[in-house]
Amino acid sequence: MSITQQYLLDSYRAHQHGAPRPPAPGRHDLQALRALRDHRRFAAVVAGHPAHGRFRHALRRWLRPRVL
Repeated sequence: MSITQQYLLDSYRAHQHGAPRPPAPGRHDLQALRALRDHRRFAAVVAGHPAHGRFRHALRRWLRPRVL
């Protein structure tokens, strides 16, 4: 069963029982991604690492030509 089919079934059941409809699939995706980003930043600060710019800094170190 796909996500859309499950959503439609849940909406139908909620309508039959007079309950509020469930949220549409994907409705809270951005909120979940932001919460994950905030959690990762917090974990980095607690571990003593910079809170942002870690990926770019690592990429810059990796791509920088090495002087022998």
